[in-house]
Amino acid sequence: MGIVAIIISMILVNNYVFSQFLGICPFLGVSKKLDSAVGMGGAVIFVMVLATAVTWPIQQLLNKFEIGYLQTVVFILVIAALVQLIEMMLKKYMKSLYNALGVYLPLITTNCAVLGVCIANIDASYSYIQSLANSFGAAVGFTLALILVAGVRSTKLVNQDGVPKAFRGVPLVLLSSAILSLSFMGFSGMFS
Repeated sequence: MGIVAIIISMILVNNYVFSQFLGICPFLGVSKKLDSAVGMGGAVIFVMVLATAVTWPIQQLLNKFEIGYLQTVVFILVIAALVQLIEMMLKKYMKSLYNALGVYLPLITTNCAVLGVCIANIDASYSYIQSLANSFGAAVGFTLALILVAGVRSTKLVNQDGVPKAFRGVPLVLLSSAILSLSFMGFSGMFS
């Protein structure tokens, strides 16, 4: 599969939030405001691509020494270290973005979509360039999901008086996300 096909496939067809339901915790937490969603999306793009750039060669090294079973533990440690590095950089150089993301920045460490893309690249036997394209597409898809839901949440739909009390807040966000995921299903079949 070509690089462009991998990227488009990950953004539209195999979107980690809407089709694979990965990364839901930061997705729900940061999608309240558009500026936070865009900031978190940028951070996730950077972390996913950087994590793939680091974990793919590490996996090759693990395979060489026949200790590939350590993949998950090693990948979690690498991702946690990368997120800490990014957090320190944002705190020093982009204080406003650091404050806007607040507690959600450390959520990237526990974002299963970041770990999921690193493992999926290995499982799919992608080359290094294909792995980078796959992680970039997955991160852009995650960012697109954040922005779409932030747009829905900014319409004050979530807390309207006409909405039953049991559906206000997160339940309505999840319902809106489910409807969005159904619309993304329309892209399935674009790539085999």
